[in-house]
Amino acid sequence: MSRVLVVDDEESLRLVLRTFLRKQGYDVETAASAEEALEKVDALAPDFVITDVRMPGMSGLELTAALRARGVPSVVILMSAYGSIDLAIEGMKAGAYDYFPKPFKQDEVLLVLRKAEERESLRRENRALRDVLSLDSTFSGMTGKSEKIRAVFRTLEKVAEYKTTVLIEGESGTGKELVARALHDRSPRAHKAFVAVNCGAIPGTLLESELFGHKRGAFTDASSDKRGLFEEADGGTLFLDEIGELPLALQVKLLRALQEGTIRRLGDTRDLKVDVRVVAATVRDLGLEVKEGRFREDLYYRINVLPLRVPPLRERREDVPLLVEHFLVKNNARLGTKVRSVTPRAHKLLLDYPWPGNVRELENAIERSVVLAEGEALDDTDLPERLRSPKDAVQATLDTGELSIKKTTRVIEETLIRRALDKTRGNRTAAAKLLEISHRALLYKIKDYGVT
Repeated sequence: MSRVLVVDDEESLRLVLRTFLRKQGYDVETAASAEEALEKVDALAPDFVITDVRMPGMSGLELTAALRARGVPSVVILMSAYGSIDLAIEGMKAGAYDYFPKPFKQDEVLLVLRKAEERESLRRENRALRDVLSLDSTFSGMTGKSEKIRAVFRTLEKVAEYKTTVLIEGESGTGKELVARALHDRSPRAHKAFVAVNCGAIPGTLLESELFGHKRGAFTDASSDKRGLFEEADGGTLFLDEIGELPLALQVKLLRALQEGTIRRLGDTRDLKVDVRVVAATVRDLGLEVKEGRFREDLYYRINVLPLRVPPLRERREDVPLLVEHFLVKNNARLGTKVRSVTPRAHKLLLDYPWPGNVRELENAIERSVVLAEGEALDDTDLPERLRSPKDAVQATLDTGELSIKKTTRVIEETLIRRALDKTRGNRTAAAKLLEISHRALLYKIKDYGVT
């Protein structure tokens, strides 16, 4: 039963509201002034405070501010006569939840209270879910309990405090920037800047100036001196996303900056000392890029001191329910939606889908679905069409335009293993015979792909 404190200097109005709300199942107390309300609020601990805006002495707006200043968690709802609607809106800006006009209709009062109760209930659930998620399944903004993602967490914990260059490898959408941020946040550099740049998103002609800065007059549009991203990240971390897209000429300058800890602005004649930890990321096979002459071998070995692979979502499917829960909480809080759960049908589709776009694709799918959902449970009909179609993992991967033989082969292998285990009802020996591989090889692949 929710407790309500009604504050108004008119006794008749207090009586009407108390009688009506008690009939609706609320525990109601009253106060004749804001000052009396402040005296009662600690002892009563009301869930909701309904107060008039205009009262002798302290006004409803001042009462709202006083409750907030004292840290009272009660939800404040204002009553306002027509002439003071603007004041009520001002009160909402100061922290009140809503208002209804005076004279009021009982249905209006009940509607505002019910909405406030729903919002508070949702907030409590979201807080509880956040607490559950944060117990042992989150690491610096990343969520997961699978052994593969926990291995990433353990590596991050070990290397974060050192300045050593880290190369993060992984498919698009796996969360490579989150990994880079975790390295920064858990390092002694956390109080300094984390600067991120996508090397493939900036034309090569501009990237040098972006990274290293320039002097006034270095080129036609250089009307003033400009600090580069290395200088912006001095004392902190510079994240070079898609480093495989870096032009060869710039690779030389980057290598020098890493080896000597100095940079030179475009058009300058002197070097600048910088203290920057560089974290790089790529979706490309840089070893292959080196063999084919598109990436410098010396730079490759310089940045590949500590390689760290972020597994694709299809290799850690047991993390999908946790991630879905995480994104439901996130979107409910951000968008004001009220989707609290997932139906068994939707749950199966989310687990079976191969997620070629990885965690980013899952996050986008959940955001779209909660916006379209009509109930409090996400159903299969709320999910994107691609999840509901009968395509298997291989076709879904091919439909993304994926051209990597290595990546597609892994998807094909995992799909065949799952089919074989389905057909043999989990008998691994029989599945190995169907797949025409050894039992030992099957066990290794089951572990590698995270098949459960």
